Amino acid sequence: MQTFPRTQVAGISLPRMIIGSNWMLGYSHTSVAADDMIKRRYDNREAVSSLVEAFLAYGINALMAPFSQSQVLVEGTRLAEQRSGQQVILIDTPIIDVSDSRQGREAAMKVLSHGRDIGATFSLIHHGSCEQLVNKHKGTMDRISDYLDMIRQLGLVPGLSAHMPEIIAYSDANGYDVETYIQLYNAAGFLMQVEVETVHKMIWQAKKPVMAIKPMAAGRLSPFVGLTFSYVTLRETDMVVVGAHTPDEAHEDVEIALAAIERRPPNIKKRGSPGKTVLHS
Repeated sequence: MQTFPRTQVAGISLPRMIIGSNWMLGYSHTSVAADDMIKRRYDNREAVSSLVEAFLAYGINALMAPFSQSQVLVEGTRLAEQRSGQQVILIDTPIIDVSDSRQGREAAMKVLSHGRDIGATFSLIHHGSCEQLVNKHKGTMDRISDYLDMIRQLGLVPGLSAHMPEIIAYSDANGYDVETYIQLYNAAGFLMQVEVETVHKMIWQAKKPVMAIKPMAAGRLSPFVGLTFSYVTLRETDMVVVGAHTPDEAHEDVEIALAAIERRPPNIKKRGSPGKTVLHS
């Protein structure tokens, strides 16, 4: 199979498509029923391995997740590595305690250390944690350097996850020790706090590569629309984090993304229709 294009982050080769984890961990952004459906399918390492292996067939060997939330995800990824003979680069998005206390810092270090212990390469502080430190009045992220230093001490590559686009702007302006960013970005503007055009401009101005998340707006956009928009409008140094629910979906997503990069129509089957016409044949 065709190898997916790659880029570099902190001197490390990464595929421009990164495996997402919401559709394995049960975060559908749709309903409790959908969450439960996901959890039932991915409650074992065999299911996780099958999905990860589908991406590995194209050299897509990077997976993003808050790994402390799921031991099954870690075990399934290791199984996929054994079966494929490929190493998966783990991009941890730790959810940490950022309270300004000794107990808070100890708790944060414990969660960050878990990433190191499972063999993660990157540690990108989850938006739910780092956004608590944003000071819009000063244009800073108070005490963020403390946690970035912890990540460096653990031998991991530091980064920040952003739902607030200010995080990229403030980090670049203040010279925080960051090698990459996660940023919400999709054509629907889903969960984005400002206009799509504004976030697009901020990504292009970012001093470091960006990993764009939720390209299909958690199922609100079709893969063709969501992935085509992302790959056509992002820089060649940027990546897109793609979640799939089945191996077949993974194969389709990869083909759609490759077609967008190569400026050609995707070679995929047509969707079914109860009333076929010449347009559906």
